[in-house]
Amino acid sequence: MVDWDDEPLMWDDPYGLVFIGGDLEPDSLLGAYRRGIFPWFNEDDPFLWWSPEPRSIFEFETLHFSRRLMRVVRQGKFTITINQAFADVMRSCALRDEGTWITPEMYEAYCQLHELGHAHSVEAWRQGNLVGGVYGVAVGGFFAAESMFHLETDAGMVALFALTQRLQERSFTLFDTQMATDHTRQLGAVDVSRTEYLTRLAQALRIAADFA
Repeated sequence: MVDWDDEPLMWDDPYGLVFIGGDLEPDSLLGAYRRGIFPWFNEDDPFLWWSPEPRSIFEFETLHFSRRLMRVVRQGKFTITINQAFADVMRSCALRDEGTWITPEMYEAYCQLHELGHAHSVEAWRQGNLVGGVYGVAVGGFFAAESMFHLETDAGMVALFALTQRLQERSFTLFDTQMATDHTRQLGAVDVSRTEYLTRLAQALRIAADFA
């Protein structure tokens, strides 16, 4: 287990790399998330841990889902479930033509977190088939969205919308997207300083939110 209180961290890396090495034991992962740190590395890399400056988050009040997507939601094209196929969602997120950071070690580690009640998935089904989903990590009133997939148009976005609704219903206050992409910016992701992020994280961790 990584004792983050005793480890010297590299806070001045321009890309947000703060630590190299360690392990993916549940206590190490949860300790990292509680300090605003997350793992991200390729299969042949050492374990790399990040705390970007700035940090990308979703603000619930500015998240934007298109009118077309909302029509799809209202039509009930997809059946939504919670925590019914976590491992399958992770495996599907890993199947990307451009490669993935979801290594076998990552898969095993986050499945462990799921069994412990800290990693969760939202699934979108059509005609009994899993066609979209999103998963992430919850601690207190904090949720870190890790990855999303779709096998049918809109399936992943409908799952993300359902996740957003779930977080608001369950009193989550910090919705972390870690590092911004063009896609998350289109949805309304904003950047905040690491200092502001850590302040809001500390506040969120004091909330007794229950995703499940």
